[in-house]
Amino acid sequence: MDTASQPAVLVVEDEPLIRMDAVAMIEDAGFRAYEASAADKAIAILEAHGDIGILFTDIELPGSMDGLGLALYVRDHRPSVFIIFASGAVGVDETALPVGSLFFPKPYPAQTIIDALQKMAGNSARQS
Repeated sequence: MDTASQPAVLVVEDEPLIRMDAVAMIEDAGFRAYEASAADKAIAILEAHGDIGILFTDIELPGSMDGLGLALYVRDHRPSVFIIFASGAVGVDETALPVGSLFFPKPYPAQTIIDALQKMAGNSARQS
């Protein structure tokens, strides 16, 4: 599948090195990636780019909204966007995450994330 035919991924991570690694991993897997360091910036990017079909976010983010709040915003405003959480936070209540989202504890194996992205991209293609 070429990058033009699959959804772009919005990576939201406040740690610059982790964000850089995540973007590189996603682009190496053949996806387009946008990046933001906080939820407010992520919302602006999401509103500016209609090709975003997957949100890949940390839970603990600086600013007015954490990753869970961002995911709930995305679910309300762009319900077709798939959501993946990756967090080093201990004691995450996965029942509080939006229905249909995935959670991976950090550190995560890159291939696990790539597999999830590819599955979501396939589901996205079937929805269109």
